[in-house]
Amino acid sequence: MSDSQHPRVVVIGGGTGMPVLLRGLKNLPIHLTALVTVADDGGSTGRLRNEMAIPAPGDIRNVIAALSDAEPMLLELFQHRFTMGNGLSGHSMGNLLLAAMTSITGNFYTGIKEISRVLNVKGKIYPISNESMSLHAKMTDGMVVSGESNIPLANKKINRVFLSPQPVQPLPNAVRALEKADLIVIAPGSLYTSILPNMIIPQIDVAIQQSKGKVVYVCNVMTQAGETTGYSAADHVQAIHEHVGHCIDSIVVHNEPINESVRDVYAEENAAPVVYDTDRLLEMGLQIIESDIINPSRTALRHDTHKIAELLYSIINKS
Repeated sequence: MSDSQHPRVVVIGGGTGMPVLLRGLKNLPIHLTALVTVADDGGSTGRLRNEMAIPAPGDIRNVIAALSDAEPMLLELFQHRFTMGNGLSGHSMGNLLLAAMTSITGNFYTGIKEISRVLNVKGKIYPISNESMSLHAKMTDGMVVSGESNIPLANKKINRVFLSPQPVQPLPNAVRALEKADLIVIAPGSLYTSILPNMIIPQIDVAIQQSKGKVVYVCNVMTQAGETTGYSAADHVQAIHEHVGHCIDSIVVHNEPINESVRDVYAEENAAPVVYDTDRLLEMGLQIIESDIINPSRTALRHDTHKIAELLYSIINKS
């Protein structure tokens, strides 16, 4: 297959789940594009957002690191977080570089493109928008909580999330990438604060719904306190469909039991394994793709980079 015929895969998301997927996908014969959330507002990212009026760089930084083929020392420098010094303490070097490059080029996306070139990034990285935006959640009791980092802390059941200021303008390249995609992958991650902020942006929601490519959701393995407590797999899908309309064709779920010692660690954070309610997923018209896709570890559950990449690649070849 010539390079121009390689399938176009678009991964949409943020947080810790997205880089895991991208690290495995970057070496496959595909045209890879990452659409990354810019709604986070905690830590170094939040300070740079407020002080420099730029979109959030944190998730973008992690995606650049995941897709980079740079020397390990250069990547270590890029991901370095300062612990000393009043002004620099808590800041990540990569966030500062993204802020500086935005300043030099006058444009957040151009800054990302230039740093991607320097760090030899495979694939394309688009912020979902070039604008700074704030995330809000309306809870089922009517209370509205503002700020991505505050939403899980409220510890209430979320009814819906929305962005300000309205209307948020999507990056045109992001919309085009979705329109041309052969496969759209919704990455695992914080449902209401990493995944949905991308999908509810005007034009992005329509592009996902109307895409000719298949839309696959890689479901979270564990629930998240303050966001998805007690959520089954179908509850995750339902939340996405309530926000952006019926758009998911397939769901990828982990089908092996989770080690009890790992469950205990998560239980301390009020997190539990996501229950895969197969009947309800089938009623929703979803194709269920089950596999052992976890990287076994005694303390944290992460999707296995290579297993999930091979699984997603096999979906493209079948479609």
